[in-house]
Amino acid sequence: MVSNKRKNGLIILALAFALGTSTLLAEQVEVTADNFFADEVKQVSVLTGNVHVKKGAYDTLDSNKLTIYFDKNRQPTKYVASDNARFKILINNSHYNGKGDTLTYEPLAQTYLLSGNAYINEVETKREVFGDKITINQLSGKYEVQSFKDEKNKEKKPAKLIFQIEDKK
Repeated sequence: MVSNKRKNGLIILALAFALGTSTLLAEQVEVTADNFFADEVKQVSVLTGNVHVKKGAYDTLDSNKLTIYFDKNRQPTKYVASDNARFKILINNSHYNGKGDTLTYEPLAQTYLLSGNAYINEVETKREVFGDKITINQLSGKYEVQSFKDEKNKEKKPAKLIFQIEDKK
């Protein structure tokens, strides 16, 4: 029987091979999970069970399932986390925590898309944002929040922003 620590190590090695070494030299990405599957023809990897991704010194992504799409050079083009997706990221020296039903990250554009029960919190200011869809652009430091009415959600809930103000006297 293989220990969890060794199993995670094997998954990291397999993923490193799938990602190609140039990705790891540019900025280190460490991924652990209970299970790992790679399809070289479709250029996709699927990780399931206790998925944890760490990029650089701060950014993390956790979920129960993560699908990573690659280009022909084995560079990741898109990460799609589902089933309890949550993250921590640093944008322009501000720390954000967030979660949603699905989180999509596109490394080249440096954009995050949270959909379904989307929520982000700016740690330093305690600002909170809620919506059905939240788009975060890490390059510009901007985010957009949308709320929808659909069959599942008969009444449209508004996008919501909560923040603190100081009362100056």
